[in-house]
Amino acid sequence: MNTSFISTPIDTSFMNTSFLLFALLNPAFALLAAPLYMALIRKVKAQAQGRKGPGLFQAYYDLRKLMQKEVIYSPVSSGIMRFTPYLNLAALLVCSLFVPLVFVPEPAGGFGNVIVFLYLLALERFFTALCGLDAGSAFGGMGSSRSMSLAAVIEPTMVVAFAALAFVLKSLNLHEMFALTAGSLLPVSPTLVLVSISLFIILIVETGRLPVDNPATHLELTMINEAMVLEQSGKNLALLELSHALKQLLLMGVLINTILPVGLSTEADAGKIAVSALFFLLKAGALSVVIGLFESSLAKMRLFRLPAFYMMAFFFSALTILIEVFA
Repeated sequence: MNTSFISTPIDTSFMNTSFLLFALLNPAFALLAAPLYMALIRKVKAQAQGRKGPGLFQAYYDLRKLMQKEVIYSPVSSGIMRFTPYLNLAALLVCSLFVPLVFVPEPAGGFGNVIVFLYLLALERFFTALCGLDAGSAFGGMGSSRSMSLAAVIEPTMVVAFAALAFVLKSLNLHEMFALTAGSLLPVSPTLVLVSISLFIILIVETGRLPVDNPATHLELTMINEAMVLEQSGKNLALLELSHALKQLLLMGVLINTILPVGLSTEADAGKIAVSALFFLLKAGALSVVIGLFESSLAKMRLFRLPAFYMMAFFFSALTILIEVFA
């Protein structure tokens, strides 16, 4: 466990050399790696169902194809449908400055604050729902309505889960939290295992995976996330798909850095950054296999039973806080 970073006084300057390097590398790495894990999960699900499945680079080919296609807008849509894809991608690129994937930088300018991170995720969810309504279609309105109804349950759960994480690691800053856990082979506290269960459920819910949503269907009765982007096309759809993949990778990064931080570096050294990035690629690959198998083992849950699934995340997070207070 690396504690030297925590004992270092916080740098109050807006930027430092370590953070500038991090700001260049981390978003670029996240942007490049994110589609790979979307494809890997699809591949695992296909293999579990006895099919060959798409190649690991299929997600990149799909994005390139969409970027070359014409964008068609609904005649009743406003500017919301036009700027939301750019806004969502920008919000998630800023989020990528909060979750260390290649190395943990020195604190700078308040980046890494959990509350700001959750607000940025909420902003992305809000504009995606608004975009679904803006198209004026029945499917988009239905998906937005369902998404906002479920957000009323999952967002408080996310707040409690990240509060539990902050409580265990004694910080509201993700960079400081992961500097504390970096390099450990095992979680630095047993209660982090309980928080990791909550983070896994949040990852499933926020990325619209089974048993919450089915990303591979366009049936009216099962769509939530897919319904909100059904009216999008061409480059705008590519940007939304890339945003979705980026969101998934960042939530995977939070979970990996919490439960299996081995390999994560706290030094801005070229060799250590390369090793740290390689470790992350391997760990994210293993987590993608787990997600694919988890999805393949479950059926889609009925909409009104989903809050019970979310409550599991709430329960484990609340239990973590109680253990930390009274143990």
